[in-house]
Formats: sequence, C-alpha cells, structure tokens
Amino acid sequence: MDGDIIFGDYTQEGLDAQYDNGAAVPSVDDIMDRWTGLSAETLTKFDHALDIAYGPSAMEKLDIVRPNSQSPVPVNIFIHGGFWMRRDKKEYSFIAERFASSGALTVVINYALIPSVDLDEIVRQCRAAVTWVHGNIAEHGGDPDWVFVTGNSAGGHLVSMMMATDWAAHGGLPSNVLKGGVALSGIYELEPIQKCFINDILHLSDGEVERNSSITLPPTKEAPVLFAVGGAETAEFKRHTSNITEAWSEMGCDCRSMEVPGKNHFSILDDFIDPDSALCSATLKMMGL
Repeated sequence: MDGDIIFGDYTQEGLDAQYDNGAAVPSVDDIMDRWTGLSAETLTKFDHALDIAYGPSAMEKLDIVRPNSQSPVPVNIFIHGGFWMRRDKKEYSFIAERFASSGALTVVINYALIPSVDLDEIVRQCRAAVTWVHGNIAEHGGDPDWVFVTGNSAGGHLVSMMMATDWAAHGGLPSNVLKGGVALSGIYELEPIQKCFINDILHLSDGEVERNSSITLPPTKEAPVLFAVGGAETAEFKRHTSNITEAWSEMGCDCRSMEVPGKNHFSILDDFIDPDSALCSATLKMMGL
C-alpha cells in the first residue's frame, strides 16, 4: 500500500522525494546551462585534447585539460554525475579551471549510460579509464604516479568504487595507483535506489546492488578519501556520506566527511572549485597543491 514503509522510515512517496534532486533544486536547468558555458570558456584558457579513446566503445572517451605548468604535474580524474543515466563530460570541463590554475591536469571522462549498458559495465569502463591514465597520461604532461579521482553524485559513487578496486586484479596496476579520492554527494548503498522511482530506468538487479554498494566493499588503505555533501541536500544523501565514512574508517581507510553549509546537490560543485572554500582547499591539499 502507498502508506507502507519500504526503506528506513520512508514510504514510497517519501523515498522518491529523497532522491528527486530535480524537484529539490528547481533551478537545475539554469545551473547546467551555466556549467556548459563555463566549460566552453575554460577550454579557451588552457591547452586541451578532446575525445581521446580509452576503450573500444563509443562512449569510452575522455577530455584532458592541461595547466600552463612544467610537466609532470598532478592528475585529477573527474567522473560526472547524472544517476548513471544522463549528462556528458563536455558539461564539466569547468571543473578543470581551478585545478589547471593550481598546476594540475584534469581528465574528464565519459562512460556509457543506462539503459544502453548496466551499472557493472559503467564501473568497468571507469576502471578502464584509470588504467588508460596510468599508462598514457605521461605523454600529456601528467604524472602517472600522482593520480587522484574526484566526482559528484553518481560520479561520487564511481569514485568510491575506484577507491575500493583491487587494481592488481584489474590490469595489473599498482595497488596504490590512485593517491586519493574526493566523492561529492555520492550514493554508496544501492538498496534505496533499487526501491525508488529511479529504478524504473536503472533496473538494478539484486546482484548489481550487492556488487556495487561500495559501503560494503573493502576500501583502499593506501590513500585518503574525502566524502562531502551539501548542507542543503536531502537527509538520504547526508546519510550516505556519514555511513560510508564510518564504515570505511572501521575497515581501516583514511577517510573523513565534510558537510558544505548551504550547498545543494548541484551547487556543491561551486565550492569544489572555489579556492576560498574548505572543500576546494582540502582537495588541493590532498593533491599537494
């Protein structure tokens, strides 16, 4: 029945509302338009290479934005959000401006979207992108021994999956190929997603939920992870952030959480690239910048 509790303390209507970021932030279309404009502007300021293939499929492409610095430089891999079913890397080039200005190279990756692929394949593609960066980024001025991964929303989830990857088993990479991660507004337990309206498109199976709920996976013990969430986000997104920080800390990961006052699920990215913000400062410090 409609009033039944289906997850936590939530009815179906209540759980749907927790994950309906479009309803929670009505200005999202304006925000995306602004990001697209800023991204185009960023590419006029810095040397870049677009649509480099990191895998065989059409969506396995990445963009590189280079700083005006002597190489090799730190590398930031950014994974975009969109509930694994929307958005494109070209909307997120603006992320690179702050890092390029601080002396880091940014790699913004695309990945195939649901329903054309499933979540397992998206995770595989992100791992392939990390593998490509490790093997090829030196040719573009990046330091393959100083690579970090960041991302927002679904990208935050994918960051956590990268930080819980056994890299020796995926391409024979060093276990510490990633020197740190920053996950913004991520989803780390997939059961509530499977039970809310979003699953009408995602069609997550029980197996996918189990394999890709990063909160239950053993995390890296060799690199720090920062989990951040906006103070104006819904209770569920805050719960994801606090719960994975606690769970991973208990498993030996060097991780911490940060709540960014007044920021919603989208505007948290403004703080991420604001050098005067605690979030941006913590990220740059992690990268040694």
